[in-house]
Amino acid sequence: MILLRRLLGDVLRRQRQHQGRTLREVSSSARVSLGYLSEVERGQKEASSELLAAICDALDLRMSELMREVSDELALAELAQSAASDTVPSLGVPSGRSLAERPMLNPVRVTSVAHRPDDRVTIKAPAEAVDVVAA
Repeated sequence: MILLRRLLGDVLRRQRQHQGRTLREVSSSARVSLGYLSEVERGQKEASSELLAAICDALDLRMSELMREVSDELALAELAQSAASDTVPSLGVPSGRSLAERPMLNPVRVTSVAHRPDDRVTIKAPAEAVDVVAA
């Protein structure tokens, strides 16, 4: 099962580490306890929208950027999950429309899929292979 709180935590941790900042620095700036921020980053706690806004402010990160990155990771995790179970997800074609009318995305070449014991799936694909389509 894909848990949104784990994906959110992974992205927040990656952003913090990319900035070279410690949990203590970010927790102080966001005015949240170090332990709670650690649990959010590990996907153990669900963060409220207010808490996410405070963490994003502390990281100088737009909430939309956070959500976009989480959305991209969620899409890849769903793809890996359906590949692992040998099922094909719905093509997402609205009723009354043909498959030809559906916008086509560039194919993504997945270079590796790794299953971790905590039910996480890691997919490695080139960053330039991901398309973002506005709905």
